[in-house]
Amino acid sequence: MNEEEVVDLAVVGSGGAAMAAGIQAAGSGARVVLVEHGVLGGTCVNVGCVPSKRLLAAAGARRQALTNPFAGVPTSAGPVDLAALIHQKAELTDGLRQHKYADVADAWGFRVVAGHARFADADTLLVDERPLRAHAYVLATGALPYVGDIEGIDSVECLTSTTAMELTELPESLVVIGGGYVGMEQAQLFAHLGVPVTLVGRLAPHAEPELRRVMADVFADDGIAVLAQRAAGVRHADGLVEITTSAGQTVRGHQLLVATGRRPDTSGLNLAAAGVTTDAHGFVVVDEHQATSNPRVFAAGDVTAAPQFVYVAAAAGRAAATNALTEPGDHLATVDRTGLPSVVFTRPQLASAGLTDAQARRQGYDCACRTLALADVPRALVNNDTRGAIKIVADAATGRVLGVHAVADGAGEMMLAATYAIKAGLTVDDLIDTWAPYLTMAEGLRLAAGLFRGRLPTSCCA
Repeated sequence: MNEEEVVDLAVVGSGGAAMAAGIQAAGSGARVVLVEHGVLGGTCVNVGCVPSKRLLAAAGARRQALTNPFAGVPTSAGPVDLAALIHQKAELTDGLRQHKYADVADAWGFRVVAGHARFADADTLLVDERPLRAHAYVLATGALPYVGDIEGIDSVECLTSTTAMELTELPESLVVIGGGYVGMEQAQLFAHLGVPVTLVGRLAPHAEPELRRVMADVFADDGIAVLAQRAAGVRHADGLVEITTSAGQTVRGHQLLVATGRRPDTSGLNLAAAGVTTDAHGFVVVDEHQATSNPRVFAAGDVTAAPQFVYVAAAAGRAAATNALTEPGDHLATVDRTGLPSVVFTRPQLASAGLTDAQARRQGYDCACRTLALADVPRALVNNDTRGAIKIVADAATGRVLGVHAVADGAGEMMLAATYAIKAGLTVDDLIDTWAPYLTMAEGLRLAAGLFRGRLPTSCCA
């Protein structure tokens, strides 16, 4: 790094938000450099989306073989070679890190510099104690698993979603603390690989109640014991890890996995010296333009309090780079989260787009909701797996679709159409009167919308 060089934009981090910022800035002709103190690529490709979904796909294949619902087509599943799975997962992440990050940076013509970044003052960023001079900065350092403040947690060894995916031998039994999307995915992953699993926490706490009940039945079918209570204490007991709940119940397992959320990775950045404000949990505070309290510093992705999805991070990274390079009077970019989709990659998937019933009512809507059991979706009947439901939340006055929520095989794939419908302001009548390909799970959107016209059953394609 040339100490005399001054770049237009310096980005701290190399994950989804950082890469999007770098591409956006480089595409406008700006001189850009990314700074990364760890492994190139951030959470998603290294320890998040990509590796977890590869392992979930493998575990799901085993579970499908064990629970094959089709008579006359026998299947079986033997013992799991976890080390081989982890090696296969590492090959995938290594390849994507090169193809989607290193090669992309080269193609767009910006550098990735290895080193630890910290602010010396409001205008000066140091990388390994050497000044990196830039007209503006984007912080995109992501977040890390948060173990929490459970009594006794420091006295036991516990896994996180990151370290659990590096195991080479399956635990004899596992207790997962946390019923959010990470806890649900990790619990089902190990259960499908043959590990006895207990989950402590409220399952799918932000999902619609109808879908939470479906997921509770799914976990029961998988043999996962769910204790819907808060973990209050942890200790060693007779060679096992013992968790005590707020209600005084105890559960034990050979290993413990904690999935109680994530916290921003800002250690060592010296944000106070830069005059960058953080909230009570350490997340960088930004406005609708991704600007921080320092006019030269912007932030994007999981280091802020935005929803922790890589596509949200990328959109915010693009906005941050655009705004960091604007001239006075230029239009400022924002991120429109209308119809924002999310997917929990359990089997079946739990997915949503837009508002829940409760969220819509809090925003002042008079809501009308309809829920269709998957037993009324021909594709689910053909698949011999009717576990699930589809719920549509609509404005009662206009019929406009406000939210779509589903538990189904491929529910995540349905959410693209749902997001389009919400963002375009479509009504339930629009969904009913729009073509839907027969014998697809996405057809369930049209069938669920049909419940707004009448609750009597219809023929398959009617």
